[in-house]
Amino acid sequence: MSNKVTINRLATGVPGLDEVLGGGLPEFSFNLIAGQPGCGKTTLAHQMMFALATPERPALYLTVLGEPPLKMLRYQQQFDFFDSERINESIHFINLADDTLAGDLDQVLRRIVAEVAAHNPALVFVDSFRSVMLAGSGNGSPHNSLQQFVQQLGMLMTTWQATTFLIGEYFTEADPNPVFTVADGLIWLRQSVQRNSMVRKMEIMKMRGQPTLAGLHSFRIGHTGIEVFAHPRAAVASDAETKTSSLSARLSMGMPRLDEMLGGGLPRGYSLLVAGPSGSGKSILAAAFLAEGARCGETGVIAAFEQHPNRSRSHVIAELIESGQVALVDSQAPDLSIDEIVGLLMGEIQRLNATRVVIDSLSGFELAVAPTFREDFRESLLRLVTTLAGAGVTVLMTSELEDRYTDLRFSPYGTAFLTDAIIVQRYIEVDSRLRRVMAVVKVRASAHSDELREFSVHDDGIRIGDMLPDHEGLLGGRPTRKFATDASVGSRRLGGSDG
Repeated sequence: MSNKVTINRLATGVPGLDEVLGGGLPEFSFNLIAGQPGCGKTTLAHQMMFALATPERPALYLTVLGEPPLKMLRYQQQFDFFDSERINESIHFINLADDTLAGDLDQVLRRIVAEVAAHNPALVFVDSFRSVMLAGSGNGSPHNSLQQFVQQLGMLMTTWQATTFLIGEYFTEADPNPVFTVADGLIWLRQSVQRNSMVRKMEIMKMRGQPTLAGLHSFRIGHTGIEVFAHPRAAVASDAETKTSSLSARLSMGMPRLDEMLGGGLPRGYSLLVAGPSGSGKSILAAAFLAEGARCGETGVIAAFEQHPNRSRSHVIAELIESGQVALVDSQAPDLSIDEIVGLLMGEIQRLNATRVVIDSLSGFELAVAPTFREDFRESLLRLVTTLAGAGVTVLMTSELEDRYTDLRFSPYGTAFLTDAIIVQRYIEVDSRLRRVMAVVKVRASAHSDELREFSVHDDGIRIGDMLPDHEGLLGGRPTRKFATDASVGSRRLGGSDG
């Protein structure tokens, strides 16, 4: 027989925050929302308050020496979560500025107790709590007085069965402060500007009684309020047995000869890297992969980081997006984080129950994220690949490489080991003509072709030919003279045909 007390968890109404908290906010907890000015503390508090408050379980918002209530509400009502009809019904604002200015913490506490008794709230917010502490620090032993004040406030709120939030401006968690010890939960918000990009991050430094997602989680403030992008837990790499079992279910790439080269198609759940120089046909191959999935009744997602499919040569992808068979992730925000991109992808995957995902390209992906997130881009790619693998989708990623003709590389990020399969595209020069060749370099736990085949791009897609003969030693490793490879290819319809 278990004697454990059941702690209810409240849904905060902030997208992504419940996941970071480990399932929601513990009811009747005593929490601190801390961070530097302008990082989103008040917005976070209001968003949770409007999500949780009801006439039966009202909220009490106590303002002190921070913004006056009218000024604060003027800006908060710009967010979608704000509902003016709930003010003075399920949400009550009380100004404690006069009591706080007197510097008597006992008087402040008495006023708070009186307001709690009058409104019987289920939620209590004190903004800014740091102002209360500064006002009461004029005596000789401020910390003893503050310690007693915080402990009494915490006990009173627990007695009243209220979930409490103290909002305070703190620049570092190293500040000696009694509230850090007494608080059940400590939510710390951070922000920084790097190369004209505003980067905001959240850390749950403390939440008693439940496991939280460790680390810094990026968040964005938009017209809907705050959205948190949980830093995903590292997925466990699939073992050889799991990979081998997936070989029985293979997906067609939309080109029979490429399926043949892969040993019967791409195993479901695999990640495929298509590497090649500019204009070699990587995006066309990726489009054929999604188009074949749609033909088989599968939905897909494409993350476009170089050019929007509607503006590119891929009419097929644009039609699939318009028909709802493929979802597009194409955020143009200048301060994207890796976690945000993963969140956008996973959201679309879940919405469509998608089984095929294309990331085009890794080069554009790196440029799309904020500069601060590029420092650990290789680690971020690992997080992306393992998260998608955990979702059970089949992933195709393109990577642009400079064709050095005799130097065979697969990715500038050293990420070839992350993927289960690799297709490399190259240029060769034969009789003063530019020709494309393709080879399957790797398919994990599976036999595959080692042939180097020539292919061409037509209005109906990619056509793969026979194995290319070793013409005048061009495929034997002898250097060939360099030539331009970035000429315009023109408008083409993408399909799934090959010769």
